[in-house]
Amino acid sequence: MAIPQSFLDELTERVDIADVVGRYVTLKKGGVNLMGLCPFHEEKSPSFTVSPSKQFFHCFGCGKHGNAIGFLMEFTGVGFIDAVKDLAQMAGMQVPQDKVSPAQAAERQQRKEEKKTLADFNAQAAKAYKEHLKRASEAILYLKGRGVSGEIAARFQLGYAPASEHALAAVFADYADPALEDAGLVIYKEETGRRYDRFRDRLMFPIRNARGECIGFGGRIMGNGQPKYLNSPETPIFHKGRELYGLFEARQAIRSKGYALVCEGYMDVVALAQWGFANAVASLGTACTEHHLQLLLRHTEHIIFSFDGDNAGRKAAAKALEIALAFATDTRRIQFLFLPKEHDPDSFIRERGEQAFAEQVELALPLSQYLLQVASQDCNLATPEGRARMAHQARPLWAQLPTGALKLQMLDEIARVAQMARQDMQALWEALGAQARPSRAQHSAVESRAISTASPPPFNSAPMPEHADGYEAVAGPQALPNDPSYWAQDAYMPPANMDDSVLMEPWIGAGAAPELPEHGQAYGGHTSHEAGFEMLPESMFKAPAEPKRSWNKGGDWKSARDGGKFSRHGKQGDGFLTTARGPLRQRPLRREEHAACILLAHMPLLETLGEQDITLLCRLPAPDGVLFGWVDDHYQQHGAQAWPDLKTVLLAALPGPIKRLLPHIEAIASHPQADYQDEFRNVLKHIMIRQLKLEIDEVTQSYETDSQAGAKLRRLTSHMAQLK
Repeated sequence: MAIPQSFLDELTERVDIADVVGRYVTLKKGGVNLMGLCPFHEEKSPSFTVSPSKQFFHCFGCGKHGNAIGFLMEFTGVGFIDAVKDLAQMAGMQVPQDKVSPAQAAERQQRKEEKKTLADFNAQAAKAYKEHLKRASEAILYLKGRGVSGEIAARFQLGYAPASEHALAAVFADYADPALEDAGLVIYKEETGRRYDRFRDRLMFPIRNARGECIGFGGRIMGNGQPKYLNSPETPIFHKGRELYGLFEARQAIRSKGYALVCEGYMDVVALAQWGFANAVASLGTACTEHHLQLLLRHTEHIIFSFDGDNAGRKAAAKALEIALAFATDTRRIQFLFLPKEHDPDSFIRERGEQAFAEQVELALPLSQYLLQVASQDCNLATPEGRARMAHQARPLWAQLPTGALKLQMLDEIARVAQMARQDMQALWEALGAQARPSRAQHSAVESRAISTASPPPFNSAPMPEHADGYEAVAGPQALPNDPSYWAQDAYMPPANMDDSVLMEPWIGAGAAPELPEHGQAYGGHTSHEAGFEMLPESMFKAPAEPKRSWNKGGDWKSARDGGKFSRHGKQGDGFLTTARGPLRQRPLRREEHAACILLAHMPLLETLGEQDITLLCRLPAPDGVLFGWVDDHYQQHGAQAWPDLKTVLLAALPGPIKRLLPHIEAIASHPQADYQDEFRNVLKHIMIRQLKLEIDEVTQSYETDSQAGAKLRRLTSHMAQLK
């Protein structure tokens, strides 16, 4: 979203920085300026000044300075656009929107209102849970037993969800409102009609975003039941991989202490705050993600990960290291703290006290040392084999570090542990990288063979008029290439739900080795043009009941249902393809085509995908990536259209070969969207995992030549982990 500079200038003229800063800092008159204690570092004498005449702030202690927008970004941790929106709301101004259609603008406004409704519902529930805690003697005793004071409980707005299944029915006038399900507060079982509270008999931890809005909850059981922690589900306003528990409460302490302490549990954060470490935050039941680090780095350049000393804690630390490597610039400090195996931060600080935990913080391992530890895992460094293995394991970790002094020094450190000269190890790594990458000549040869063997699938319609560059002249989203060979990739890939042996069986003689035809050929030795494929009727796409087969001696089988009408004859070792009785069928759909058909038939399914997933689909090789990109572009311009409305656009925009998909789309569109939701999700998962594996391999081979390879690999592996 691009905001015009003219609007920013007008915005800063309309607002008074004294009013903006005064909402968070107590200011007093000091000559022509206003003075106060700096909110960005610990101080006893005010060195923070605000100039109403010049409309900027400056701290003579820590050097922070800027205008009203910069102050909001620094203090609240929000991004530039969110800071501008907040400031514009204070000034009663409307932020200019990108050029969008009225329908898209209405859709954005509707989503905004829906998110506000969900946040309001969460706020009401948090207030109710807080009131219930005052009367829940068992929960109060539990908190006191964990050393949590009333002051800390109030700071984190802790609450209690009663054991009743319908406690929230007394909070909300319409307990049947579907928005309560969208907020994750209520569960509705459609098959039984049962509706009940998600959180019952649990200590409640409200999760707040950078603005202080309650976006979700974590509920901890106080007995021995399972699950120990129950989180809100993913909602339009709550994404576990993007939020940190306690960050809103810890912002000031992070600035004053100079670092953020990342833990694994809600109670760790609360207990550490009770004992003086109010700069602690926790991931929400997930491994650390790049979004978590980006969020923290808005507040500090120094991050310490605190993990339990058991195996699970070590594994979580190794994952955090992989994510953190790409952020380890020369100006940042990232460390790893490991407690004794029997402790987590909560139990350790309650048993041994604040000073003992502070000593553990001082002993936290720098990222550089922990990288060497991870690389040396399962390696006997006393032997050449062990040192070689260590260097091999260190290479992908080192490659993710951003270019800088730290990366150069780590090369020396790895070489030292491997007992190799730095130049020798660097030359070896470069040779391995070059060996893994195919040469340009090899790539061209493979590409030439693919082009020479490709044969376009048949289509009967006359070609549409096209420009000289091969693209059709249509309005709206970018048109697709009309060259038939452009759409001929993977012409005989089996569909997602079909095993290769099942696909080939009707055409293969008994005992014949299963072989797919050459690209561009049909079964039975004909080329695709010679075969004269015809589109099968819609009924052929429905899965029939599996007939019973009787197996005869000599390698024959006959269908019991058809009385032996369709039979296959051939002796062991014949090894030839027989001609199928009846018409040859057209090639089955590939997974990518099947997913596109479902999406075109039920476009609202696009709204169930995250931005990361959509971007990946658009990166698929042609023609699939181009087709998904066209669908996304059309959605951005016109919203989710029903198939009857979309069909007209498809017929005008898509090239001739794509017309063969229309019967499939028609068949899918005749069924409710709900019938295809799970299938769509499963097919996409297979597609995206396969594509991510290819991209990960490609990035891994480019370590030595691409300075951004580490960051790319981090994003791809994070996406892969989410899918799996």
